[in-house]
Amino acid sequence: QVQLEESGGGLVQAGGSLRLSCAASGRTFSRYAMGWFRQAPGKEREFVAAINWSGGSTNYKDSVKGRFTISRDNAKNTVYLQMNSLKPEDTAIYYCVARIMFISTMGNEYSNWGQGTQVTVAS
Repeated sequence: QVQLEESGGGLVQAGGSLRLSCAASGRTFSRYAMGWFRQAPGKEREFVAAINWSGGSTNYKDSVKGRFTISRDNAKNTVYLQMNSLKPEDTAIYYCVARIMFISTMGNEYSNWGQGTQVTVAS
């Protein structure tokens, strides 16, 4: 079990960058796969990115490939999402998620969710 707290969201212009952070508390953090989902107004929650427990494997939503980078620092119990070349369609609440060992693109396979951080991209 881990508890997650996101930070780093805000308002940026199109083409700008943000770095989201997710601080985790829990004794087994290093054995958890971590990821990010997002939900925009009127739309379903969607997968953004994930990283396995060792950091050696990642997965991304097609529309963010080449723009977003997920990483983790197990010594700091923190996962990051570096977002570059942001577009208005990236506007959403971003949620940090965690599950044991292996990554997934399915939200119902993650047992731990943060409260979310708002990202707004203006055009």
